[in-house]
Amino acid sequence: MRYPRQNKILELISNQEIETQEKLAAMLKNEGFDVTQATISRDIKELQLIKVLSSTGKYKYAVSASHDGPISDRFSKIFRETIKSFASAQNLVIIKTLSGCGAAAGEAIDCLTLPHVVGSIAGDNTLLLIVDHEKNVDEVLAIFNDMLITRAKNQ
Repeated sequence: MRYPRQNKILELISNQEIETQEKLAAMLKNEGFDVTQATISRDIKELQLIKVLSSTGKYKYAVSASHDGPISDRFSKIFRETIKSFASAQNLVIIKTLSGCGAAAGEAIDCLTLPHVVGSIAGDNTLLLIVDHEKNVDEVLAIFNDMLITRAKNQ
């Protein structure tokens, strides 16, 4: 339940100005997530959300623009723990995820700034990646395989 909830948090803060944990908790409850203040606080810490000045002059939650090691490690972990399978067709890669985790996996891949990945489109449990050229798909798939092998070794 953690990844779908955190995915919803990322979606909410990207689409709306959320200034407080209380407002975030209320919005999550409206979306069907039963959360406590402690859960929200833990999610904010794990997602490494920051407060930024909005266009209205108020502070709101946002995803940190920094892509240092710990953030990359966090996104790698999200990817490893939510991916069920992946396959390619020409310059497209289709990734199947756990239910509710497509967008979180897409955000993880986008934040990892993988070579040759032009963009992604996420659904509830599916992610479409567009690779710059068909000849580079194998390199992208090799990265995914390495990430998933790491998961298997750690289990």
